Amino acid sequence: MPPEGPRIAILSIAGTNCDAELATALRATGARPEVVELKSFDARATPSAELRHLDEFRALLFPGGFSGGDYVRAGAIFAARVRAAVGEDLERFIASGRLVGGICNGFQVLTELGLLPGRPDGRLGPPEAALMTNDSGHFECRPTFVAFAGGRFPAASGLAPGDRLLFPSAHGEGKLVLSGDPGTRVRELTEAGQVLFRWTAPDGGPATYPWNPNGSVGDIAGLCNPTGNVFGLMPHPERSFFRAQSPDWTRGGGADGTGDGARFLSGLVRYAAGTAD
Repeated sequence: MPPEGPRIAILSIAGTNCDAELATALRATGARPEVVELKSFDARATPSAELRHLDEFRALLFPGGFSGGDYVRAGAIFAARVRAAVGEDLERFIASGRLVGGICNGFQVLTELGLLPGRPDGRLGPPEAALMTNDSGHFECRPTFVAFAGGRFPAASGLAPGDRLLFPSAHGEGKLVLSGDPGTRVRELTEAGQVLFRWTAPDGGPATYPWNPNGSVGDIAGLCNPTGNVFGLMPHPERSFFRAQSPDWTRGGGADGTGDGARFLSGLVRYAAGTAD
């Protein structure tokens, strides 16, 4: 990584509430994260002298929370505002190969934008998937485990297929539903290398509830787009970045060091650094 890590924008509007946690984790990797309000990129809402541009950054992340109060549908208001404010700029950003990601509410935003599962040209479009109310009917908040599914996601080059990671969950609408026949779509996405993570039990066994906390089709916990530079992940790697955040830190060697979230987020930062001009 260069002496100064890549600049990463964490996009926020009213209701996003995991941006500071994500920025703290990214900063610990050597990146230079900045929480930036969406309106700062919108020429209609910001004076030209203060206007920001996506090209200032090497990666763009949508954090968790309850953007816009999750009215209409989770992530729908944030997505609509993104389309209006930076839709064409975002398409150019993705076409350049730079990284765009969404965690929890951010995953919901990217599905609303039609970027996940996504199209080969990386353009915005109508949704092809939705993240709906958990099968349990209530908010799920607990330590959960995911297994890396491999595929075309170069930002996770430090992970091997089957690697099991603890990423906590905290969502009420995390059930992934795909357009078309569910079995066919899961098979197509798997063969295309677009399934990023699957829910799993702590011992690697079947992800029966609560290890699949929402009932997502195919136990899918994360997806990437066909070109591998847009991703969405339902659980929170930033909440397991430091060893002190682990639920077993008092029994497993103390609070020093990093946790499973660092393995994933450090890979994102390395990828972002590699896309620098």
